Amino acid sequence: MQLIAYLAFDGNCREAFEFYRAALGGEFVYVATFGESPMAAEMPPETHDRLMHIHLQVGGAALMGSDGGGGEGCDASTAAGSTTVNISVDSPEEAERIWAKLSEGAQVTMPLAPTFWAQRFGMLKDRFGKPWMVNCPTAQPPH
Repeated sequence: MQLIAYLAFDGNCREAFEFYRAALGGEFVYVATFGESPMAAEMPPETHDRLMHIHLQVGGAALMGSDGGGGEGCDASTAAGSTTVNISVDSPEEAERIWAKLSEGAQVTMPLAPTFWAQRFGMLKDRFGKPWMVNCPTAQPPH
């Protein structure tokens, strides 16, 4: 089983995913706009450039997202902040590298630092308002 976070945006999904790819590496394995979809004729023209779906593959992990389509029930702005992405890494250096990228323009809610359960742990809301946790666990979890 693989758990994948899916992030909803209100028009800036492409910009956010370019930022995430720059911070995390990886490659886009699928990108589609509403205008390219079979339902394009049913969508308002101003939504055609919005992303219907994007899939960023980073090693064995994935991150997916989309923009609200502008149709009834498709307004992603109401979902802002509803998903948290937890990144677990093997070394404090990797945690610090990722933290440095993700924290650009972010609101840090818990600075990256050693904790009783992790070599490094921190929480932030990135410049797009999405919450993230960066975690480098200890070799043995606390009892």
